[in-house]
Formats: sequence, structure tokens, C-alpha cells
Amino acid sequence: MTAVPVGSAPAPATPVHSLARQVLRDSGYVLFGLPLALVGFVLTVAGISLTAALLVTTLGLPVLAGTLYAARALADLERLRLPAVLHLPRVRPDYLTPAPDARFWRRVVVPLRDLQSWLDLLHAFGKLLVALPTVVVLIVWWAVGVAGTLYGAYDWAIPRGPDDQDLSQLLGMGDGTAARIFLNTAIGVFFLFTLPLVARACARLQAGLARSLLTGVAEMRNRITTLEEQKRAAVSAEASALRRLERDIHDGPQQRLVRLAMDLSRAREQLASDPEAARRTLDEAVGQTRETLAELRALSRGIAPPILVDRGLPSALAALAGRGLIPIELRVDPALGASGGRLDPAVESTAYFVVAEALTNVAKHSRATECRVTVERDGPLLRVAVADDGDGGAHLAKGHGLAGIADRVRAAGGRFTVTSPPGGPTEVRADLPR
Repeated sequence: MTAVPVGSAPAPATPVHSLARQVLRDSGYVLFGLPLALVGFVLTVAGISLTAALLVTTLGLPVLAGTLYAARALADLERLRLPAVLHLPRVRPDYLTPAPDARFWRRVVVPLRDLQSWLDLLHAFGKLLVALPTVVVLIVWWAVGVAGTLYGAYDWAIPRGPDDQDLSQLLGMGDGTAARIFLNTAIGVFFLFTLPLVARACARLQAGLARSLLTGVAEMRNRITTLEEQKRAAVSAEASALRRLERDIHDGPQQRLVRLAMDLSRAREQLASDPEAARRTLDEAVGQTRETLAELRALSRGIAPPILVDRGLPSALAALAGRGLIPIELRVDPALGASGGRLDPAVESTAYFVVAEALTNVAKHSRATECRVTVERDGPLLRVAVADDGDGGAHLAKGHGLAGIADRVRAAGGRFTVTSPPGGPTEVRADLPR
């Protein structure tokens, strides 16, 4: 077993030009939001008005359905723009869709029964109330910031009459050119330096409305689905662990305890007639006791290894790799030790059992000659990878050890992947939230 420390990569410093890019991105989002808001408002008002006028005829519902579909198109465009501001992955709701063999009127009614379609329409109607003031504020901030900062370059070109008073005079700073340029430049610099905050606030205000109406329901449903999957995975992992523990106890310690009871009964009967035979029987019973204790200790390591609880994940993995049947290269981030702060016990336990089960599969099925275990931090994730040079062909079918690992990782809110083409190599990777 070879242990190689893995250092966490230093976080890159944020350059000034990235801040400028974010300002331009936020400003573009806010400014481009105004024409979209105008289109959405006109479309919504026209569509609803036309629907109300034609409601007495059969054309009212198709017009309303068409308005909802148009609002959906604008909503999809807005969802494409959201990740640049919120730095979140794009989320698109699952809309109700008509059946392939549905007739015209059934297709017309489908968007009317979809809650998200009405939320799209509400966003198209109400976006103008947020877009207009944010665009005005942003334009004013840009104009004052740029014009004020460059005021000294064009002060000479501004015509002034004998009765004109500048802001510097009204504030008691004097009526000289220097005072006027200093005050206007200072105001411009202030607006320019606060522009990133103002642009960010305006963009977040628009994006917040869009997120609450266009993706909020979808995010909530996705979260509920994820929690349900985690719950099912936790139940499945717990059931598999209990079945395996029951099988191991039945096949090991239970059989030895039965034999131990029989040996002790036989020794009790032999004490009076054949003490030497009773001594031999008791010696065998002592041996059975030692073997039973060894098996129970091995089973307890499978439930909660004491070294993992006492000394942390690096020491537990080192002990695990030391018992490997093939050479194992262990690369563990040193910050995961006791000196760098322990992980959450549930995360440590999951990471340990991922490595333990993966190494067991390597030893049993892979015919590998070497193996590499890597455990490191990557931002908010703990990455655990076990790679070998075996025959490959590993998969997540139910009844295999990897399926139990996948359930355990999903129960912890992580992601589990297996890359194992026929002929190898194989890599088992788990990304666990820290």
C-alpha cells in the first residue's frame, strides 16, 4: 500500500476584468429585459382583451391558448438568460402535453389546465413593473458615472451664462473651474465605483421575479423528487445492509455459537467419566470462542469501524488499504485528517463504505494487479474514486455490490458513477456533499 497526500488546489484570485464582465453581463440582462417586458405586456394585454371579446364565440379559447403558448416562448427565453445572473443551472418545468392522438379542442384545453402556463402569463404581464424602474436606475447610474468621471475633458465645451450657478457654488465650494471639475468628477467616480452593486441589485431584482414565477415550482418539484429518491435509496441501502448482516451472522457466529453450546454440553457429560476428553473438548470450545469473537469484530468493522470513529477517514482508509490483497495506492487529502477538521460522520461513513465495497469487488471480480484510491475535496464536494486495471464489465444491476453503494451514495445526497468498459480499466466515483 502506497500513501500519497493530495493537496487541495488553491482558489484562483478573482481578476478585475471578471468584475467588469459581470457588470456588463448584469447591465445587458437588465437593459435587454425592457424590450422583452414590453413585448410580453403588449402580448398579454392584447391576448386577454381579444379573448374576452371573442369569448362568446368559439374563437376565444384558441386565442387564449395561443397567448399562453406565446408567453411560454418568452418564458423559455427568460430561462435561458437566468443562469448568467443567478449562476444556477437552467431549470425548465415539465409542461402538460396533449396526447399524440388528441383532437383540436383537447389540445386547446391542455395549456389552460397547466399552472405553469398561467405563471408564464403572469410573468409576461408583470415584468414591466420591475423592468422599467430597474432600467431607469441603471441608465442613470451609467450616465452619471461615465459623464461625471470624464467631466474634466469636456467642461470647457459647456456654455455658461453670467447668471448660471453650478452645483459647487450652491454647496459653498466656490465658483472656480477647479471646484466644479472636482465635485462633478467625485460624483462620477462614486457612481462608477458603486455601479457593480447597483447593476447587480437591478439584475437580481429582475431575475428574482423570473425565478419565482418561471422556475420556482419546477425547482420545488425537482427538490421533492430528489428527496423521495434519497429516501428510497436510504431504505434500500439499509435493507441491503440488514440482509447482509443477517446472512453473515447466520453463516458465521451463529453456527459457531451452536457448536460451542454443543461442545460445552459434551464436556459437562465427559467431566465425570473421561476428564481428559473433557479437557480436549473445552480446548476446542475455547478455540471456537476466539474464532467467534474474531468474526464478530470483523462484522462490527463492517457496521462502524472503530478506527473511523476514533481517528477519522484517512486512518480508516489506510487500515483498509493495508488489508488489500493487491497493491493499493492511496491518495488522501491531508486536510481531511483530525488536524484539518473532521467531516460529517455520515459523509465519512459513506465514503469509507464506498471504498470498502469497491475494494471488495476489485479483489473478488476484477482480476486487477493494482488499484488506486483517491479521496479529495473539490469545493462543496468530497470526491471518492477507486480505479483498477482489471477486466472491466462492472455494472449497477440489482443484486450486485455496486448497487448497494449507489443507494448509499444517493441517500447521502451524492452522485455515483461507474466507468467500466469490457476489458477495463474500471473507475468507481462518488461525489458526496460535505
